[in-house]
Amino acid sequence: MRHERPLADVSAWIWLALAAALAAQLVLRSAQPVAAPAAGDLPPAPGVATLRLAAFGEPEALARVLMLYLQAFDYHGTNTLTYARLDYGRLVQWLQAILELDPRSDYPLMAAARIYAETTDTARSRIALDFVYREFPRDPQRRWQWLAHGALLAKHRLHDLPLARQYAAAVEAHTRTLPGVPLWAKQMQIFILEDMNELEAAKIMLGGLLESGAISDPEEARYLELRLRDLERRSQPK
Repeated sequence: MRHERPLADVSAWIWLALAAALAAQLVLRSAQPVAAPAAGDLPPAPGVATLRLAAFGEPEALARVLMLYLQAFDYHGTNTLTYARLDYGRLVQWLQAILELDPRSDYPLMAAARIYAETTDTARSRIALDFVYREFPRDPQRRWQWLAHGALLAKHRLHDLPLARQYAAAVEAHTRTLPGVPLWAKQMQIFILEDMNELEAAKIMLGGLLESGAISDPEEARYLELRLRDLERRSQPK
């Protein structure tokens, strides 16, 4: 004979997940216009106050549900996610709202840097990266890696060295004294300056880093000293 479990035995987290999913559905339906949008069209993001009300005191759970909902748009089941029909202006509004709902989560910034910014559309990529850049200073300790990734994308995918330097400079400026941030992230601006052939500026920054005493690893210090000597040699007039 089959025995049904009483409702009282169902775990509290299951009820919470169901409530969050239902709340998300209600919010999303209320946000849609009367005419149903075409497939791939993203509706305007609800206000943060509305989302907090719908979260029933569990904003983190609702934020995760909304990220899953958001990532379903313009996904064609292929290995290449172009997001060609996705309105990136609205996308950023959603990411912003979700981040405000759960500021300690790095999911929205990770998605912006590692998913949406890696589109083949450079204009959309810049919109996603700009969102990461604007939100990074609010919590550099948690968010540095996404802006560092943005600097690499700007350099290698967008081929925009000034933009890559802007992102790398922000990482260095906001993480200079933070523990746990690797030295390579704090040094990115130096090497981007070198790529820009701004050898004198790179030499000054690298020399200041060595003199600051921030490098405790002897091998790393030796490597940077060799780089500094190379920069000095290359900056000499011929």
